[in-house]
Amino acid sequence: MEPPTPRVRVVLGDVSRARIRPAPARVELEEQSPVGAALARGLVRAQLSVAVRLAAVVAVGLGGLPLLFSALPAVAHARLFGVSLPWLLLGVLAYPFLYLIGAVYVHLAERNEQEFLALVEDRGQHPQA
Repeated sequence: MEPPTPRVRVVLGDVSRARIRPAPARVELEEQSPVGAALARGLVRAQLSVAVRLAAVVAVGLGGLPLLFSALPAVAHARLFGVSLPWLLLGVLAYPFLYLIGAVYVHLAERNEQEFLALVEDRGQHPQA
Protein backbone atom coordinates (compact mmCIF):
# COMPACT_ATOMS: atom_id res chain seq x y z
CA MET A 1 0.00 0.00 0.00
CA GLU A 2 1.34 3.39 -1.00
CA PRO A 3 1.52 6.19 1.52
CA PRO A 4 -1.07 8.98 0.99
CA THR A 5 0.12 11.98 -0.97
CA PRO A 6 0.71 15.08 1.11
CA ARG A 7 -1.92 17.79 1.09
CA VAL A 8 -1.36 20.72 -1.20
CA ARG A 9 -2.75 24.12 -0.37
CA VAL A 10 -4.24 25.89 -3.37
CA VAL A 11 -4.07 29.66 -3.30
CA LEU A 12 -5.90 31.86 -5.76
CA GLY A 13 -3.52 34.76 -5.22
CA ASP A 14 -1.71 34.12 -8.47
CA VAL A 15 -4.93 34.22 -10.42
CA SER A 16 -6.13 37.43 -8.82
CA ARG A 17 -2.85 39.18 -9.58
CA ALA A 18 -3.26 38.64 -13.30
CA ARG A 19 -5.32 41.51 -14.61
CA ILE A 20 -7.94 40.70 -17.21
CA ARG A 21 -8.46 43.64 -19.48
CA PRO A 22 -11.95 43.75 -20.96
CA ALA A 23 -12.28 44.66 -24.59
CA PRO A 24 -12.49 48.41 -25.18
CA ALA A 25 -15.88 48.17 -26.86
CA ARG A 26 -17.28 46.21 -23.92
CA VAL A 27 -16.08 48.91 -21.52
CA GLU A 28 -17.72 51.56 -23.68
CA LEU A 29 -21.02 49.65 -23.55
CA GLU A 30 -20.87 49.07 -19.81
CA GLU A 31 -20.08 52.70 -19.09
CA GLN A 32 -22.85 53.83 -21.46
CA SER A 33 -20.48 56.24 -23.15
CA PRO A 34 -21.28 57.86 -26.51
CA VAL A 35 -19.25 55.16 -28.25
CA GLY A 36 -21.17 52.43 -26.41
CA ALA A 37 -24.47 54.09 -27.29
CA ALA A 38 -23.41 54.22 -30.95
CA LEU A 39 -22.56 50.50 -30.85
CA ALA A 40 -25.96 49.69 -29.36
CA ARG A 41 -27.72 51.89 -31.94
CA GLY A 42 -25.85 50.05 -34.67
CA LEU A 43 -27.20 46.71 -33.44
CA VAL A 44 -30.73 48.09 -33.20
CA ARG A 45 -30.46 49.51 -36.72
CA ALA A 46 -29.22 46.20 -38.09
CA GLN A 47 -32.09 44.31 -36.44
CA LEU A 48 -34.60 46.92 -37.67
CA SER A 49 -33.21 46.68 -41.18
CA VAL A 50 -33.73 42.91 -41.22
CA ALA A 51 -37.26 43.29 -39.85
CA VAL A 52 -38.25 45.96 -42.39
CA ARG A 53 -36.85 44.02 -45.34
CA LEU A 54 -38.67 40.84 -44.36
CA ALA A 55 -41.87 42.77 -43.64
CA ALA A 56 -41.65 44.12 -47.19
CA VAL A 57 -41.29 40.56 -48.49
CA VAL A 58 -44.44 39.56 -46.58
CA ALA A 59 -46.33 42.65 -47.76
CA VAL A 60 -45.45 42.02 -51.40
CA GLY A 61 -45.92 38.27 -51.15
CA LEU A 62 -49.28 38.25 -49.39
CA GLY A 63 -50.50 41.73 -50.27
CA GLY A 64 -49.80 41.23 -53.95
CA LEU A 65 -52.07 38.21 -54.21
CA PRO A 66 -55.37 40.15 -54.04
CA LEU A 67 -53.97 42.54 -56.65
CA LEU A 68 -53.08 39.58 -58.85
CA PHE A 69 -56.59 38.14 -58.45
CA SER A 70 -58.24 41.43 -59.35
CA ALA A 71 -55.94 42.03 -62.33
CA LEU A 72 -56.28 38.49 -63.69
CA PRO A 73 -59.81 37.18 -63.06
CA ALA A 74 -58.90 33.87 -64.70
CA VAL A 75 -56.42 33.24 -61.89
CA ALA A 76 -59.03 34.21 -59.30
CA HIS A 77 -61.47 31.62 -60.68
CA ALA A 78 -58.90 28.85 -61.17
CA ARG A 79 -59.26 25.65 -59.18
CA LEU A 80 -56.49 23.35 -58.08
CA PHE A 81 -57.34 19.91 -56.67
CA GLY A 82 -60.97 21.04 -56.55
CA VAL A 83 -60.13 24.03 -54.34
CA SER A 84 -60.29 27.67 -55.36
CA LEU A 85 -56.75 28.95 -56.02
CA PRO A 86 -57.17 32.18 -53.98
CA TRP A 87 -58.40 30.19 -50.99
CA LEU A 88 -55.56 27.73 -51.36
CA LEU A 89 -52.91 30.47 -51.57
CA LEU A 90 -54.27 32.75 -48.84
CA GLY A 91 -55.81 30.14 -46.58
CA VAL A 92 -53.28 27.32 -46.70
CA LEU A 93 -49.96 28.27 -48.28
CA ALA A 94 -49.68 31.57 -46.42
CA TYR A 95 -48.79 29.79 -43.17
CA PRO A 96 -45.71 27.91 -44.41
CA PHE A 97 -44.65 31.15 -46.12
CA LEU A 98 -44.94 33.09 -42.84
CA TYR A 99 -43.13 30.31 -40.97
CA LEU A 100 -40.28 30.45 -43.48
CA ILE A 101 -40.04 34.23 -43.16
CA GLY A 102 -39.96 33.88 -39.36
CA ALA A 103 -37.18 31.28 -39.55
CA VAL A 104 -35.15 33.52 -41.87
CA TYR A 105 -35.65 36.45 -39.48
CA VAL A 106 -34.44 34.43 -36.48
CA HIS A 107 -31.37 33.27 -38.42
CA LEU A 108 -30.46 36.79 -39.57
CA ALA A 109 -31.12 38.33 -36.14
CA GLU A 110 -28.90 35.76 -34.46
CA ARG A 111 -26.18 36.40 -37.03
CA ASN A 112 -26.36 40.14 -36.28
CA GLU A 113 -26.09 39.42 -32.56
CA GLN A 114 -23.10 37.13 -33.07
CA GLU A 115 -21.33 39.79 -35.13
CA PHE A 116 -22.11 42.35 -32.43
CA LEU A 117 -20.74 40.06 -29.72
CA ALA A 118 -17.61 39.43 -31.76
CA LEU A 119 -17.11 43.18 -32.03
CA VAL A 120 -17.81 43.86 -28.36
CA GLU A 121 -15.78 40.98 -26.98
CA ASP A 122 -12.99 41.65 -29.47
CA ARG A 123 -12.65 37.94 -30.28
CA GLY A 124 -9.36 37.80 -32.09
CA GLN A 125 -10.20 40.73 -34.30
CA HIS A 126 -7.10 42.72 -33.41
CA PRO A 127 -3.57 41.41 -32.88
CA GLN A 128 -2.16 41.62 -29.36
CA ALA A 129 0.40 44.34 -28.81
